[in-house]
Formats: sequence, structure tokens, C-alpha cells
Amino acid sequence: MSKIHAAVTAVHGYVPDYVLTNHELETMVDTNDEWITSRTGIKERRILKGEGLGTSDMAVPAVNALLAKRGISAEEIDLIIFCTTTPDFVFPATANILADKIGAKNAWGYDLQAACSGFLFGLATGSQFIESGKHKKVLVVGADKMSSIMNFEDRATCIIFGDGGGAVLLEPNDEGNGVIDSILRSDGSGAAYLHQKAGGSVKPASHETVDAREHFAYQEGQAVFKFAVTNMAEVAAEIMDRNNLVADDVAWLVPHQANKRIIDATANRTGISADKVIINIERYGNTTNGTIPLCLWEWEDKFKKGDSLVLAAFGGGFTWGSIYLKWAY
Repeated sequence: MSKIHAAVTAVHGYVPDYVLTNHELETMVDTNDEWITSRTGIKERRILKGEGLGTSDMAVPAVNALLAKRGISAEEIDLIIFCTTTPDFVFPATANILADKIGAKNAWGYDLQAACSGFLFGLATGSQFIESGKHKKVLVVGADKMSSIMNFEDRATCIIFGDGGGAVLLEPNDEGNGVIDSILRSDGSGAAYLHQKAGGSVKPASHETVDAREHFAYQEGQAVFKFAVTNMAEVAAEIMDRNNLVADDVAWLVPHQANKRIIDATANRTGISADKVIINIERYGNTTNGTIPLCLWEWEDKFKKGDSLVLAAFGGGFTWGSIYLKWAY
């Protein structure tokens, strides 16, 4: 009997309409287009505008388009794993809110928080429910409204992040396509270098925390860059080695879009040529959990059935990982 793999059978993404360019940022903080582009590769990012709109409001159009593309109803979804760092609320889970908004009445779900690596963690987790035979249709969503935790007076962070996200549908596959292998890692000692100071149980919201502007993302850029540039590259190389893959075997490298230099380092470490590296950071910035599903969505028509994809990510906390995926359609 053939082994059952969890295959991606549909993908779709969504980005808000509003474009925040580097030139507009020049009017907000002490920075300039050349400085941002040379250090990050980012030219613009999308921002979700509108009163009362949260991360789930970006997931809804992405998921509805995915369902229409696959030709199924939301009631057929068994499980929703919503990977996000910016949930609509502390509770209830954004997965549950999404289920209600799209009419997924037969699904259960939960949120998964692993910073920028979250979508990979969710993909690996969702795969287990397919491989075990427990579920037939698992929706893995990766989306973030990073503008909700950005201090637009902090040039170290506000230039990097944007809003957006996407989703994939996982279904059983017995042809050898789908999620083949994953390597996932975490190191909590990295929390000091990239975190949100207040708003959790350690430091609940108060007048003092708001006045001190501690409800925004905080990053020590050099420490994060040094760790990310090494570990994201190494884990991508490790999953290739473990599966006896050489660069020519890989159709596409799908890296987390955090920084163009980190992406280049990952490509160099794996030996994968630039024409096989998916990059859209210049248009969207770092959408955290949204970067990899957005890449899959934008390049979907270039993938061929059986293509070997290597996905790699790095996130705050620290978290990092890689997935070897064979495209199923």
C-alpha cells in the first residue's frame, strides 16, 4: 500500500490595496529608499486600512478564492490551522473566527504561533492529520497584520514589515507528492532579540506600557540577522542532504521573505541558482506568516506536478525550519 502524503491541492493569497512605499516612509522616519533597498531588498509593502479590520479579514478572501479554485465548500473543511503572530484577539482563536466568517461549520481549529516560521510549523502539523488518516481536508493559513504592532517612529522595524497572507489546502495523496520531510527547530534564548515587550501575561497592558510604546515589535537587528543568515541557510541545506537532494534536483527554493541578504545566503549555501529562488520581498516586505503562502500563490502557475520545492524560514523566539515538498498538480 502506498504511503499517504499530505499534498497541497490549492493555494491562494491576499494583500491589502494600500501600498506604503519607501518614499512615503521617508516622510515618516529618518530613512531613505537607497538605505532600505540596499539592506533589505524592500521597495514597498501593503498595509491593511480600515476601522475594525484584523488578520482574519485578510484570510477570508484568500480562503474563499482557494475554495472556489478547488471547487469545494467550506463545510468540507475538517481542520483550520491559523498561523499568525497578530491574532484578531488574545482569545478566541482567529481560526475559529475565520471558520465562522467562511461558513466552515464542520471544522475545528486553533492558532499556531511560531513567529515567521509559523506557516512551516503549521504545514508540518497539518500534514500529520492527513497522514494519520484522521482528516481529509486541512486548511493551513498564514497571515499577519504586522502594521498593528509596528511603531512607525522606529526606523529599525517599520521599514521591514507589511500586511498580507495566504492559505493552502492539504489533502491525501498516494502518488508520492506532498510534504515529504520537515526539520523544525527553536531556541528560546533568542527571545531577547526579537519580541513584543508588553501585552502578554508577564507584562499586561497598562498606562505605563502604552506610554512607553511597549506594544510594538522590538528587534535587535544585528543579532537577529546573524542568527537568521546562518540557521535558515543551514536547515535548508540539511533537509536537502537528508533527502539526497542536490541543487539540480530542486525546482524551486521558497524562502521566508525577511531580508534579501538572508535569502541570498540560503541560496548560496544550498547551491540553488538565482533563477530558481522565489522572491517577492521588494513588493510586500516581511508579512511574517504570510510570506511563504504568498510566494506559493504568486508562482503557482510556474510549478509542475512532481516539482521538488524546498521551503525555509526563520522567526523570532528564535524559530526556524525547512520543508521538502513535492508539488501535486
